[in-house]
Amino acid sequence: MNEIQLKYGCNPNQKPSRIFMENGEELPVTVLNGKPGYINFLDAFNGWQLVKELKEATGLPAATSFKHVSPAGAAVGLPLSDTLAKIYWVDDLGELTPLASAYARARGADRMSSFGDFIALSDECDACTAKLIKREVSDGVIAPGYSEEALQILKEKKKGNYNVIQIDPSYKPAEIERKQVYGITFEQGRNELDINGDLLSNIVTANKNVPENALIDMKIALITLKYTQSNSVCYVKDGQAIGIGAGQQSRIHCTRLAGSKADNWFLRQSPQVMGLKFVDGLGRADRDNTIDVYMGDEYEDVLAEGTWQRLFKEKPPVFTREEKKAWLAQMKGVTCGSDAFFPFSDNIERAHKSGVEYIAQPGGSVRDDLVIECADKYNMVMAFTGIRLFHH
Repeated sequence: MNEIQLKYGCNPNQKPSRIFMENGEELPVTVLNGKPGYINFLDAFNGWQLVKELKEATGLPAATSFKHVSPAGAAVGLPLSDTLAKIYWVDDLGELTPLASAYARARGADRMSSFGDFIALSDECDACTAKLIKREVSDGVIAPGYSEEALQILKEKKKGNYNVIQIDPSYKPAEIERKQVYGITFEQGRNELDINGDLLSNIVTANKNVPENALIDMKIALITLKYTQSNSVCYVKDGQAIGIGAGQQSRIHCTRLAGSKADNWFLRQSPQVMGLKFVDGLGRADRDNTIDVYMGDEYEDVLAEGTWQRLFKEKPPVFTREEKKAWLAQMKGVTCGSDAFFPFSDNIERAHKSGVEYIAQPGGSVRDDLVIECADKYNMVMAFTGIRLFHH
């Protein structure tokens, strides 16, 4: 099969729609279940590239949770702590396989944004991962293969309409890629940049100590940014993205957005949030939304009389600004990556507030000296890659 007809394009009025191979060769994908749409395939193909590269760079199974052609989360398959298992709502599943751990991390980084995601997995989907996927609101999954049990589990999702795509892991696209905008064809060489240790060897700060786990996190940040709509900034900790700021016109807005998501990830682990007593039967999505509001400035929306009783068994105290600040002050060892240079030191100041100790960015700003000076002030390690990672 060298083409798949789609129901419509990005929007229902955009017809006809299809994916196809211009050279007449077979498509490298097979739809095993469901009827994926135009945006589903965009997410699937971008997500597959991301997890494929994460696996190659780290040697670990990888997963990503995509929404609107940018990752909401990306991670490798490291074991979960009891705390992470609880805040990701997987503590009832027992010990997870490495691939399932990777998806739990990718989904859990920003559960609000991951609602209705498209999943990409670097390895054959096993039953453990399929069981985790089945319980979440998701549009579909792409992987190089599925165990018989996993495929049966996924085929039961969404009343049998869940999108399951298998991709040929040996497929290699053409070196030149094209797309059309307004009837005009754009052409460029594919971004085949290899994210490796050599790319991170130019450390420009006084502190040049990069432990192995931080080096892995730098790679995860850069590979994630490679497939995130620009401008973009990514915060990573312990093998997973914890905050992604995508598609912002201003670099500092990317840094703030990603930082606020990283802060929310850490706030979910606080005693105030871990101790929330939800009413029985409240779904995971409703709990996620309630937690998000409770941690934010509009907390009164879930603590108001007549509202909290529908959400909690007992009314929780306000999570004060002082308490949140004190908890966030404990966040350390975070890595921050940027797809283009930081033009001002305000980005470093904001990153510091979210526990960033390691930075990977291209460098090349006329104010590099001020940016380095600010990083040195906080004893950060900063590597200049010399490579921009714009993605549009």
